Amino acid sequence: MQDHLVSILPQCLATVAQASAFQLKHFRSMPAGADDQKAAREMVSFVDVESEKILFDELLPLVEGAGFFGEESGKTGSQELVWIVDPLDGTTNYLSGLDHFSISIALVKNGQPIMGILHRPCTQETWTCIKGKGLHYKSEPVAQVSQSLEAKDALFVTGFPYRSQDIASNFFACADEVLVTGRGIRRTGSAALDVANLSCGWYQGFWESDLQPYDIAAGLLFMQENGCIVTNHHGGAYNMFNDRIMVAGLPKVHATLQQIVAKHYT
Repeated sequence: MQDHLVSILPQCLATVAQASAFQLKHFRSMPAGADDQKAAREMVSFVDVESEKILFDELLPLVEGAGFFGEESGKTGSQELVWIVDPLDGTTNYLSGLDHFSISIALVKNGQPIMGILHRPCTQETWTCIKGKGLHYKSEPVAQVSQSLEAKDALFVTGFPYRSQDIASNFFACADEVLVTGRGIRRTGSAALDVANLSCGWYQGFWESDLQPYDIAAGLLFMQENGCIVTNHHGGAYNMFNDRIMVAGLPKVHATLQQIVAKHYT
């Protein structure tokens, strides 16, 4: 399987480039009414749908028997070996004219990502990873993250619980403590890019609630492959299909962050 993944990587990248070009064509030129309400506080545009169609049509034939799980189209086919795709992570940024959005694809086998690609159209940054082959950024191998950096020197990144009003107070209490623990907190609007940047060591700690598998399937592999620790808030192995809260970071940073998060969420 690993050899096959290496062989299809160029085709996957070409497909991502096609979706990227489509998104850039429409970026900051959206006609009035091109977007629609998907759920409370969440928007989806025709760019989402068309981008996912490009990815679906091109990726599905590359791996025999694989299913597909997309943010827009839901689940089809096998879920034991499945492409998990977010065609446009950071939709609100995109529709607002902000350039911080991304395309995330992962091939997942029995619940674990074995291949991941993340692409940021506006900067043409691309992360790629095949399990056991290491993380690459702009086609170059990425050095393993620091094993010694501590939380007091860490920059944290998170996302607001806009889907999770029931734990909003928990989040803000947690954020208060994290803020005075390290060097600061960022909130960017793309969880996929957040964890990709963490996997390179550019952020050092991350927590967020109610992530969907398509938000972080690729990034989960990046982090695991490059020396980050990823758990649920109780400190157990993180399950992207079942766990409500992810805590991730460089090893020593994660140890501190996980203890803080565990205090504030039940």
